[in-house]
Amino acid sequence: MYEELLRKEKKISVLGLGYVGLPIALEFAKKIPVVGFDIKPDRIELMKQKRDPSRELDPSDFEGCDIHFTSDPEDLRQAHFHIVAVPTPVNDQNIPDLGPVLGASETVGKVLKKGDYVVYESTVYPGCTEEDCIPVLEKLSGLQFKKDFKAGFSPERINPGDKEHALTKIIKVVSGCDDESLDNIAKIYELIIEAGVHRAGSIKVAEAAKIIENAQRDINIAFMNELSIIFNRMQINTRDVLEAAGTKWNFLRFYPGLVGGHCIGVDPYYLTYKAREYGYHAQIINAGRYINDSMGAYLAKQTVKRIISLDKNLKDVRVLIMGITFKENVSDIRNSKVADVYKELKTFGIRNIDVVDPHASTEEVMEEYGFELADKPSGKYDAVILAVNHREYLDLSIKDIRSISSNPSVLVDVKSIFLDKFRKERDGICYWNL
Repeated sequence: MYEELLRKEKKISVLGLGYVGLPIALEFAKKIPVVGFDIKPDRIELMKQKRDPSRELDPSDFEGCDIHFTSDPEDLRQAHFHIVAVPTPVNDQNIPDLGPVLGASETVGKVLKKGDYVVYESTVYPGCTEEDCIPVLEKLSGLQFKKDFKAGFSPERINPGDKEHALTKIIKVVSGCDDESLDNIAKIYELIIEAGVHRAGSIKVAEAAKIIENAQRDINIAFMNELSIIFNRMQINTRDVLEAAGTKWNFLRFYPGLVGGHCIGVDPYYLTYKAREYGYHAQIINAGRYINDSMGAYLAKQTVKRIISLDKNLKDVRVLIMGITFKENVSDIRNSKVADVYKELKTFGIRNIDVVDPHASTEEVMEEYGFELADKPSGKYDAVILAVNHREYLDLSIKDIRSISSNPSVLVDVKSIFLDKFRKERDGICYWNL
């Protein structure tokens, strides 16, 4: 397979052209012919115009790429090495939703040929590839796993908005269903991954490695969030505590915050779901998830307390939330915990809430959360919540905040980017950081 792809006798397909799939497709397309598939025709049209629907890549990233963008599943028959990079969300009960990955498996299964490879990049629980996806491929293709086609798992490690740790700069974990497939998959990914690959001992090991990467971060941030709640009651500034503790060489530098998005806020649920099948209730992972899922409501309540302390009527106050994306400098609003802040404020009877974000789409926000973005701040606000530390907000001054704030007012600084500025001057503003 490796040699045939290298000689351009065979093609690679990538199913799912979002944050993960599109960069992979374009990198491979610089070396090998690629079929880029997505179920949304409008996204395909944008990519044909060298425009990334996720607004992560520049038009120049499409240059020199041998890629055919399509929403027609029949075009996948041209490929022999299929990469599945579709989302793996959870439902309202935080139960894994395998619909996208199983749907992609059905699509591949219908075009699968003898000798083909299928590699999954979507984050799943250990065993999902072999126990859930492979049977779909076999059923739809009529082919036998390992005998007629090979499969592997190579978890995505893309960090949206991070230009330093780009796809090619991060070590890629790869796995295969046997020694031959592992060797082929490893060498194929080595064509584009400058940092090299790590050959995992099995598909399940690779699946588990990916899911604990995000679960580990989730638990560590949950610990910081719990410390923030405790220290807030003690009237100790959490950031000061972390700076002091951070002077020790082996202290792990994590910070409190809102944990959303489609990875850290989702993946641990896949592991706890699978653990229950084995009769184990994951205590630490579930506790971390509970804390992080509750932080949006906690922030809203802390904001309301401070508004009330200024003798303001909640029904008459105006609140500004700056940032709605799940993290800084990206356009992705999926599973944004800022939306939880908005919803909780509404439950207190606050009617006038403006949300602004230079990176988000108001149409997407309306579709996902049911409210529109404001074009820009207007008038005076009784409370300003700086929820996402976009680059556009980092250089704001106290004067900038005062220009949009009533007197007195509240400033809630989730990421503490104004902390040092407000140590020196905070007249008229009730400042609070997480």
